[in-house]
Amino acid sequence: MDPALLREREAFKKKALATPSIEKKKTSKDDSQFKDDSKKSKSKSSSSVSAGPKLDASNYKTMTGSSSYRFGVLARIVRHMRARHQEGDDHPLTLDEVLDETNQLDVGNKVKQWLQSEALQNNPKIECTPDGKYNFKPVYKIKDKKSLLRLLKQQDLKGLGGILLEDVQESLPHCERALKSLAQEILYISRPTDKKKILFYNDKTATCDVDEEFVKLWRATAVDAMDDAKIEEYLEKQGIKSMQDHGPRKPVVPKRKKTAQKRRQFKKPRDNEHLADVLETYEDNTLTQKGVVLREVPTHNHPFHDGRILKKLRLNIIFKAFNEAENRAEQKRALETVELIQRSTASDDSE
Repeated sequence: MDPALLREREAFKKKALATPSIEKKKTSKDDSQFKDDSKKSKSKSSSSVSAGPKLDASNYKTMTGSSSYRFGVLARIVRHMRARHQEGDDHPLTLDEVLDETNQLDVGNKVKQWLQSEALQNNPKIECTPDGKYNFKPVYKIKDKKSLLRLLKQQDLKGLGGILLEDVQESLPHCERALKSLAQEILYISRPTDKKKILFYNDKTATCDVDEEFVKLWRATAVDAMDDAKIEEYLEKQGIKSMQDHGPRKPVVPKRKKTAQKRRQFKKPRDNEHLADVLETYEDNTLTQKGVVLREVPTHNHPFHDGRILKKLRLNIIFKAFNEAENRAEQKRALETVELIQRSTASDDSE
C-alpha cells in the first residue's frame, strides 16, 4: 500500500480519537414509537402475504365442509336422540332444538339444509313427524317391561325365535330395571358365531317332570363321536326337525394349498452343429479342430515376466505349495531375530 495513504489514515484516526463524542440515550417514548412502527410493518406484511381467508374455529365450522364433517354432525345427532330415548324422553324436536341440545348451533346453512332435506329423512334411526320434527326410531316399540314381555310371548308363539339384547337395550327406556324384574320370565342364550346374547320367553307351561329312567337313558347315550351334521341327519330320518341357526356366519376362507417348489434344472447348452467347421476347442494346451491337433499352445506366453521368474529362481523363492512358503517365512523371521540379539549383545560388550 502507498505509504502516503497510510500516513493519512493514521492522522485521521488520531484526530477522531481526540474529538469527544456524546451519545444520547433513547427515551421510552422513542422505544414505544419504534415498537408501534415494527408492529404496523409486521401486520402489513402478514396481511399482504395471507390474502386468503383465515381458518379459525368459528370459520372452520361454518364453511361448507367436507363429507367427514357433515357425517360427524349427523352421528352426534343420532347418538343424542338415542340417549334421549333411553332416558325416556320421547317428545319430538325441531332441527334447531336438536342442534341446540348437541351444542352445534354454529353449523352452516348448507349443512342444515342437507340435514333437513336428505340426511335425517333417510336415516333409519330417525323418525320424521308430519309437522317437521324429529324423534328416535327404535327397532321395537316397547315402553315398559309389560310390552317387552308381550313381545317375547308373540315371538315364541309365532316361532320367530328370540330378540337381540342390543335391540332391547336400544328400544326400551331404563332397560336394566325391566330386565332385572323379568329375570324369571326371560332366558339368555349367547349365539356361538358372534357371542351376542339373545332373549327368549321362558314358557313355564312347557316344563314337565321327566321320569328318572328317561333321564338316565338320556345321559347314558354318548354322542362324542358324532358331530352336529350327523345328529341332524339322524333326527331327520326319525321325522324330527332340528333347530337351525340363521344368524350371521363368518365366511370360511379356503386355505391355499402350498405348491411344492420345483428345483430348477439348468439345461446344458446345445452344440451349434451348423458351426462345427468353424469352432475350435482347447484341450491339454493344444488347439484342436474336428479331433485333429492343429498346434500346441504354450502355457506361459508373457516374455516380460521371464526376468522376474529368473530372479526368483536365483533367490530360490519359488515353491510348490503354500506350506513351503510359510515355513520359509518363519525361518527368515527367526534368523532376523537372532541377528538382532547378536547385534545388541555385541554393542553391550563394546560399552
